[in-house]
Amino acid sequence: MSLNFLAILPEIMILTVGILVLILDPFWKDENRRVYLGWLTAGGLTATLIVALLIGRPAEAALAFGGMIRFDMLGFVFKMLFIFGAAITALFMMDTAKIGGRAEAYLLLLAATIGMSLMASASDLVMLYLAVESTSIPMYVLAGFLLDDKKSTEAGFKYLLFGAMTSAIFLYGLSLVYGFTGTTHFAELAGYFTSPNLISLGLVFLVVVGISFKVSLVPFHFWAPDTYEGAPTPIAGFLSTASKAAGFAVLIRFFLTVFPQVANDWQIILAIVATLTMTLGNLIALGQTNLKRLLAYSSIAHAGYALIGIVANSKLGTTGTIFYLMAYILTNLTAFGVIMAFERVTGSSDIRAFDGLSRRSPYLGLVMLVAFLSLAGMPPFGGFIAKVLVFAGAIESGWYWLVVVGILNSIIGLYYYLTVLKYVYLYRMEGEDEEAHPLPVSRPFVIAIVVLTLGIILIGTLFAPWYGFSNQAALSLF
Repeated sequence: MSLNFLAILPEIMILTVGILVLILDPFWKDENRRVYLGWLTAGGLTATLIVALLIGRPAEAALAFGGMIRFDMLGFVFKMLFIFGAAITALFMMDTAKIGGRAEAYLLLLAATIGMSLMASASDLVMLYLAVESTSIPMYVLAGFLLDDKKSTEAGFKYLLFGAMTSAIFLYGLSLVYGFTGTTHFAELAGYFTSPNLISLGLVFLVVVGISFKVSLVPFHFWAPDTYEGAPTPIAGFLSTASKAAGFAVLIRFFLTVFPQVANDWQIILAIVATLTMTLGNLIALGQTNLKRLLAYSSIAHAGYALIGIVANSKLGTTGTIFYLMAYILTNLTAFGVIMAFERVTGSSDIRAFDGLSRRSPYLGLVMLVAFLSLAGMPPFGGFIAKVLVFAGAIESGWYWLVVVGILNSIIGLYYYLTVLKYVYLYRMEGEDEEAHPLPVSRPFVIAIVVLTLGIILIGTLFAPWYGFSNQAALSLF
């Protein structure tokens, strides 16, 4: 097969699934549409994942399409994460009212996944910007998809407004990079930024602003709580995981490829941003009474933890960040999945509504325990190994104070995660018999949640294969 074909094989297959969704949707009856659309999307994405793993893995790093795309393990590993996250999200969408039977919702999900895949492998400023917008626009629509729900409409509108502003700043930064260098290729750009000066620092700042919005780094995090709370729950889960991972893929490739010569300067900037992001996210999460908003601020804090690996500017640090994102995608999708199952029956995502959840549904309670302990960084779950790796990368590079900040913030995070579990396991429904109010779940949800829960446990115990994938991805840049 040609290099150009293999470089975009996952995107071609995802596009094929989208075309099938459009063609077959009119032929299905309303009562069957939700089931068929969900299984077609999830099945198509799973087939894409398997085929890409079997025949689409890069043997060595190479440029495709005239240098617009870099075909390497870094991009490949991130693509697999996005496709996996989209497949799980499609299963969750099947049981979401007013979205599960809408073909356009699945099509937008597929379009965003293609954009994320191109973000991870972009090796040119033009391709990067087009990929970012191809990801963002479908997500704006999905966040505000429920037109008769004021919170959903507000979520989509706020996400669009903040997104448009940061997109303009990002484009301005990229245009200045091109203006000063006369090239848009990442590899060629590195030769122009060989010493720290005001121009290079200013360009770093403008690029950081653009990507910070995607990963909800402070101070560009304002959209996240309202958007996560108002968006359909499966979309909020996808936004907080795959979309965030796509932003980190850009940060890793851009800073380590374009600005290696001025690393000391951007490391300081990113270290300060990581400190503010971890601290603010965790402190504000302490006072939240809605679980989706709490996970939004938790997501902001986790972006700060993952950023520590990039600050390290080393192979171990980059490996740690990639591994962290693997564990985080599994864990946060699980947490949002439990909220979705609960919200579907009760109509509420307030923390106090989860009183007695472990008695109403012991299995959902157990899944929530696994997810929240992993988010807190407790062994033997994936979140523990992920934090160890990013902290180890920072220590290796001499960022001791940043590791101390990360550990202190992890302790704060542990407090509010355990507080939620207290409601789930120790509190009871007021004046009600919990066992008389069960929480039924569908087969697609059970499949998704079992896969995710096993993944959290496996990545925390048998972590060698996943560490190997992360290390191969990092090696493509070092």
